[in-house]
Amino acid sequence: MPGTPTTSPTAPPSGLALWWAGARPRTLPVSLVPVLVGTAVAAQYVATPWHSHIVWWRVACALVVALALQIGVNYANDYSDGIRGTDDDRVGPLRLTGSGLVPPPRVKAAAFASFAVAGIAGLAITATTSWWLLLVGAAAILAAWFYTGGSTPYGYLGLGDISVFVFFGLVAVMGTAYIAADSPQVTAMSVLASVPVGLLAVSVLVANNLRDLPKDALAGKRTSAVRLGDTGTRWFYVACVLGAFAAAVVLLGWPWLLLALAAAVLTIPIVRRVLGGAEGRDLIPVLARTGQLQLVCGLVIVIGLGAEVL
Repeated sequence: MPGTPTTSPTAPPSGLALWWAGARPRTLPVSLVPVLVGTAVAAQYVATPWHSHIVWWRVACALVVALALQIGVNYANDYSDGIRGTDDDRVGPLRLTGSGLVPPPRVKAAAFASFAVAGIAGLAITATTSWWLLLVGAAAILAAWFYTGGSTPYGYLGLGDISVFVFFGLVAVMGTAYIAADSPQVTAMSVLASVPVGLLAVSVLVANNLRDLPKDALAGKRTSAVRLGDTGTRWFYVACVLGAFAAAVVLLGWPWLLLALAAAVLTIPIVRRVLGGAEGRDLIPVLARTGQLQLVCGLVIVIGLGAEVL
């Protein structure tokens, strides 16, 4: 998921701070929120008291899997885009490979180390639930690498949005809801709850691709933004954001839908900025606030669902 660092009078970070910047911490809500929402969903169908029937160590492992995959895909994109030259003169967060601050093999190793951490945590989960989850985990790791890696990365074909919705929405929420309960099961509620989470994860990617649209077009990176064009991408972003809150309203029902509607007000200034034609560096705050929107929407869902079991 989503060059050189932006021109700045300050020196670039070093040591752990450099690797933390390369991990793109502003994207981490994309992996945190599905685990929170999935756990809240699981609490709906376990016996009373609900907290005694949630397997908390598996939830912790699910969080490790989600965070490690997110960081891994960020390093993998950094490496693959960097060696292709796609990140040359890139606007946005610091790129380890494209900036020349870290040798490409080290960035690639960091990506696979992150995937290994996710795999180990995932193995602990599958050992006490269902071994078929190994296939899901393997698919997630392959999707993370081949988003920009390999000879024909699907992120360069405009398919990244679908992958993000599937793995950071459907798989992450439904998977967490499945493994969090002491009696694993897939429910209709877990499917519905994954929709707002997935749409907001997609909106983060769309904001990123809108920012990078001109340079991606020149580099031959045919993201959905390049395919839709500037205007189409802006409306696609709005549809994802507003669709997410509409799905949250349907999920929560009365009276907690009022909380979702109140939270939806926060989308107004962001949507105005996007539809107002913000581009380049002016879209960096949009990217950060979209991540915050996902966190807010996720907390609203957790509160609404949590109220039902208290």
